Amino acid sequence: MVLIAIAFYVLAFTAIAAGFMVVAARNPVHSVMFLILTFFSAAGLFILMGAEFLALLLVMVYVGAVAVLFLFVVMMLDVDFVELKQGFLSYLPVGMIVAVILLAEMILVGAAYFAGESKTVVVTDSEVTNLEAIGNVLYTQYAGAFEAAGLILLVALIGAIVLTLRARSGVKIQNAMDQMARTREDGVELVDIEPGQGLG
Repeated sequence: MVLIAIAFYVLAFTAIAAGFMVVAARNPVHSVMFLILTFFSAAGLFILMGAEFLALLLVMVYVGAVAVLFLFVVMMLDVDFVELKQGFLSYLPVGMIVAVILLAEMILVGAAYFAGESKTVVVTDSEVTNLEAIGNVLYTQYAGAFEAAGLILLVALIGAIVLTLRARSGVKIQNAMDQMARTREDGVELVDIEPGQGLG
């Protein structure tokens, strides 16, 4: 019980501190990194409680959605990508700190889980973990609902991209239909140059 208590307090403190840094960080990239750390810490707490499926769902759905959220924010704010790439090394220290904390949390949760100190919920007469029981139900009865949810998220992503497309002056816009309709005669010009003469 000592290991699970240590893991709980470490994960809870990390989740609270990272949640505070999400709103306190001035840089949006740092804020997203702290948000991912918060989700991972909450997922670790779910694992300690024996709710493996909720932990898996939190990591897959929310951490995956953070990337889409950040993409949407970048498109809406017209962030200068050249400037963002130039400041890449300035994000490295914060990223390394978050990565080290995540690694330590995963080792701590894994040690507590495999030491047999986390709870196992008895669903039937035989002992089955939450993840196995819910997986059996989801992939037999409610598989269509999950596919529909994925389709809705895809439509939402496409809608976010369409909303950010707007006409702006001084910006070159690529027209895919014109590119695909081009022929060799439209894009290639043969020039016969006399020897000893330039293109002038």
